[in-house]
Amino acid sequence: MPIARFQLARVSLLALLVASSLTACQKGGKAEADKNDAAAKPALLIAPEDLREVGKSGLIGAPVVSGAVMPARRADLRAEVAAVVLQVVKDNGERVRQGDLLVRLDATAIRDSLASAEEALRASTQSFEQTQRVLERARTLNQQGMTSMQGLEDAELRRNAAQSELAAAKARVVSARQQMTRTELRAPFDGVVSERKVSVGDTVQIGREIIKVIDPASMRFEGQVSADRLAELKVGQPVVFRVNGFADQEFHAKLSRIDASANATTRQVEVVASFNEPAKAPQVAGLYAEGRVDSGARSSLVLAETSVQRQGDSAFAWRLQDGVVKKVAVQLGSRDDRRGEIEILGGLAVGDQVLRSPGGNLSDGQKAQRVAPGAGAASALASAK
Repeated sequence: MPIARFQLARVSLLALLVASSLTACQKGGKAEADKNDAAAKPALLIAPEDLREVGKSGLIGAPVVSGAVMPARRADLRAEVAAVVLQVVKDNGERVRQGDLLVRLDATAIRDSLASAEEALRASTQSFEQTQRVLERARTLNQQGMTSMQGLEDAELRRNAAQSELAAAKARVVSARQQMTRTELRAPFDGVVSERKVSVGDTVQIGREIIKVIDPASMRFEGQVSADRLAELKVGQPVVFRVNGFADQEFHAKLSRIDASANATTRQVEVVASFNEPAKAPQVAGLYAEGRVDSGARSSLVLAETSVQRQGDSAFAWRLQDGVVKKVAVQLGSRDDRRGEIEILGGLAVGDQVLRSPGGNLSDGQKAQRVAPGAGAASALASAK
């Protein structure tokens, strides 16, 4: 019996050794097959636009600022007299020069008031001149003893009353003329009509909005930041943001103003950022914008999510090095949904070049060939010519 048991154990050990050898051969064969497959595949054509470089960014975890692109110079022209709209000269989107007529209101009633005031001014002027002559005669007669002091004082009182009436008449004429000028709304500066709120025939009351003018050359980013991050903000810090309608373009600005008080309801602080390149700023006011303030509190390696592939719980990127595409495992950190970037905690270094949008048919160790811009195929295999 002991001999039989020994022989059985020996047979089991031999079987285990044989199985292990077969497994190792299979693994080695698979690795060798993968290597041979990568070598056998045609070279991947890679143009400069197929690659992106791993860089550092201080925006991951930086304070978020959201708001709108607004002009610093904007005028909301309102009615200063109650009248009917006779003419609308400029419409939305039209460019205007300073002093250009925008809207004309009916000035009939005001013109009549001006004519009446001017006629009253002429009458007051004549009355004053007459009382002045009477006073001068009374003074002459008083000096010659031919009139009493009472007569002189009465003449002086009439002159003073006429003088007061003349001053009041002048004021009424000035007011009527000013009202006349208010029936014509003119551009306060060079810009663009952004919003017209009246049409010909409308009756406007004092204070009603009529037309808005903005200066597109004065665009800036007006946003709000959570009061919890206020301690990280300083005037002059860089701001990187995207604007609705310009999804593929990033804009750069600098904080130019931080309000001294937070909104009582939202607990957010308003900030203003000036574009680094005003000429490239959007020319449309009110566009939603969102980004981050580079406070410099934290700087990390970042990579666009399109360059990262996931397989289960692991993630990897395809790095181009020495003419070969390598599959590199990476450790991921925080994610920035607004910029489409993710923090790289390990696996890559600053300056590494990785495929921008890798496809699913790549092989680790596959050869790559650089080609001219526009001739690459980073997401598909092509034969090298």
